[in-house]
Amino acid sequence: MDSIGFFFFLSSFLFWTYSASPPNFVLLFADDLGFGDLGCYGHPSSLTPNLDRMAAGGLRFTDFYCTSPVCTPSRASLLTGRYQTRSGVYPGVFYPGSRGGLPLNETTIAEVLKPVGYATAAIGKWHLGVGANGMFLPTRQGFDHYLGIPYSHDMGPCRNLTCFPPDIKCFGFCDVGTVTVPLMHNEVIKQQPVNFLELERAYSDFATDFIATSAKNKQPFFIYYPSHHTHYPQYAGVEAAGRTLRGRFGDSLFEFDNTIGNLLTTLEKTGVINNTLVFFTSDNGPELMRMSGGGCSGPLKCGKGTTYEGGMREPAIAFWPGTIRPGVTREMASTLDILPTIAGLAGAKLPQVMLDGVDMIDILINQGKGKRETMMFYPTDPSEMYGLFALRLGKYKAHFYTRGATHSGTTPDQDCPVFAVLKAHDPPLLFDLEADPSEHYPLQLFGKPDLQAVLQQILQVKEKFEASMVFGESQISKGVDTDLEPCCNPQCSPKPGCCRC
Repeated sequence: MDSIGFFFFLSSFLFWTYSASPPNFVLLFADDLGFGDLGCYGHPSSLTPNLDRMAAGGLRFTDFYCTSPVCTPSRASLLTGRYQTRSGVYPGVFYPGSRGGLPLNETTIAEVLKPVGYATAAIGKWHLGVGANGMFLPTRQGFDHYLGIPYSHDMGPCRNLTCFPPDIKCFGFCDVGTVTVPLMHNEVIKQQPVNFLELERAYSDFATDFIATSAKNKQPFFIYYPSHHTHYPQYAGVEAAGRTLRGRFGDSLFEFDNTIGNLLTTLEKTGVINNTLVFFTSDNGPELMRMSGGGCSGPLKCGKGTTYEGGMREPAIAFWPGTIRPGVTREMASTLDILPTIAGLAGAKLPQVMLDGVDMIDILINQGKGKRETMMFYPTDPSEMYGLFALRLGKYKAHFYTRGATHSGTTPDQDCPVFAVLKAHDPPLLFDLEADPSEHYPLQLFGKPDLQAVLQQILQVKEKFEASMVFGESQISKGVDTDLEPCCNPQCSPKPGCCRC
């Protein structure tokens, strides 16, 4: 460790040892944001000044992964530190009337922090189930407060809703034949359908008030803000609409960035910014089927719905003034690692279950080596029959199966659209992600004993991991009951159109 690294390690150790105030945590989770969508990741026309500020003053990751190329399972892994297959949050995603949800015997980050005195709040897109009597809502999963839409904001008719001022209607139809999208406060519907033009301001005010109250009470806090931005249909209020060169996608992203700026300003004004870890990443890759309105995976192959790099490698930034030095890390890390990292920093106990995450503290504090050596890639519909679709070990990634996805349609790469059907590879396709992050050029194994040895090691790791994987009962396969769809006037008729307030 160099002298600067030792200084930061020592100061951080002394801080945690003698400070009367444990660190606060702000976890920001974008939706359908690609590896190449932020200005600090090279996009030439994105307007993300606050995220760029975080990247300049914090630690930017180049090799950070989610666990699924679609929303719901990715969120389950983030909050539990476990692959979605263990919790049963597969295949696909939850819907407004889903019977299942994130099982209540799973332990979320909020539930890890509550026993050590943290105030907790969730804001935005939950998408881990509503269930009968709201049994799967955030307030049943360790969060003191919740304001948000409990699933994806396209899961309700949006054709006649306004997404941009003064009265520009949402692009597309979204889901029809279901209730309009509700805004919930804790477990009560406050508005249905939601007003997209005012939604981000409501989130920002809710989050900043929570920070101010917690700081005033001298109580450590955890904010989980899974944003709706930049998922289809994009929307933005008056402060962001028309402000960028990227159209509706860029305006949506800029609005999210504005809220991040408001949170940073509030952390500064309340005097807690030097005692707060702010972590930003995204749930899965960009929805390329939306073309220029669907995000950018930069140099990476394909996007949402696929197990190529573009579907699961994400931008990630860790910001903690005075504790995290500015820089870039090429260490491999994952959303799985956030729970054990937060637990370690807060002095909280880890759940007594099989965790797939490892703590990133040495990466964050010392820009040192990470503990993660592998990353597993499951498709949107994992099964014990097929197992892993891909596995990364060090700089090498092996694809055992490849498949395109509807979400990644319209791209020139013929491996990305849904027409690229499931294909098994024996031997697996092997890529050097340092030399070829775009996964264009499979390595030739013939006459290369060193690469054959790498592949043999990957196969051994795969066999050991799959032997340890116990698939939980599928929550999503429990199906849908329309009577469970959130309705602010549950006795009204005819549904779903009467559910308005």
